[in-house]
Amino acid sequence: MSSQAIAQNLAFINWTLLTGLALGCFAIVVLGRLRTGATRGFLGFTAACAATFGALAWLSDTALPAAVVDSPVVVDPAWQTPRQVAQALFVLSAIAYLIAIRRGSRAVPLAVGGLILGLAVLVLGALSWAGGPVDGISFLTQQGLLAVATGGVFAAMILGHWYLVTPKLPEQPLVVVSRLLLGVIIALTVLFVIFAATGAGVPGSDPGGTAPFAILFGPWALFAWLRLIVGLVFPLVVSWMALQTARTRSMESATGLLYINVGSVAAGTILAAGVFFGAGLFI
Repeated sequence: MSSQAIAQNLAFINWTLLTGLALGCFAIVVLGRLRTGATRGFLGFTAACAATFGALAWLSDTALPAAVVDSPVVVDPAWQTPRQVAQALFVLSAIAYLIAIRRGSRAVPLAVGGLILGLAVLVLGALSWAGGPVDGISFLTQQGLLAVATGGVFAAMILGHWYLVTPKLPEQPLVVVSRLLLGVIIALTVLFVIFAATGAGVPGSDPGGTAPFAILFGPWALFAWLRLIVGLVFPLVVSWMALQTARTRSMESATGLLYINVGSVAAGTILAAGVFFGAGLFI
């Protein structure tokens, strides 16, 4: 039943992945523009990726089912239109920031505005699906970290490629992004332990996963262990390795490691979203 519940709610999982890619990429663009010496070419391309993923997320949102099938997660339709409007405005802000970057502007107001709109999308997602304030905070925290991890590792992989065509680019941009990625995955790992220890989930969650650490042994155990090993522990090791290779300017090795990390982090995001929308549990 657990795999069937996930399969029935793939549309919501797809929304989570696309939204995370869009918001995470944009956050890295802002960080790269304001805090590092990343090239305008990389920043512009990644901003274009953020806008594209955002547009796909908006299209995905407009096709979401009216209810989450066989799940305790209840959809509040009152937030559907505001959520879609926020997503559309985010896409426009990413395009505007792309234009500003190409013109050589730092465009701090546009950067801040885009980040606020991205946060608004996640807040409206929490209001749409997480119910009460406690679960809403859990959802918002998890989704925010997943977005930075998913979009961040994708942007880091693109940045690694930039070193292959821009040999004189200093290592600082990739080191900064890799350090951020490592920190976010550590935070997600700590969050996993907290969620597992408290049996965090929305009202009506699968009772087989709501007792302390029951998620690791109940009907959702396979997905929880996959999330922990494939989506957290493995990316944690690879992220540390990527950071060390970036520090020594072994950019080809760092890029290869980041390629691997894109797949493992994305898999972890899919698993976390699948367990939430399938069972109402946070992992």
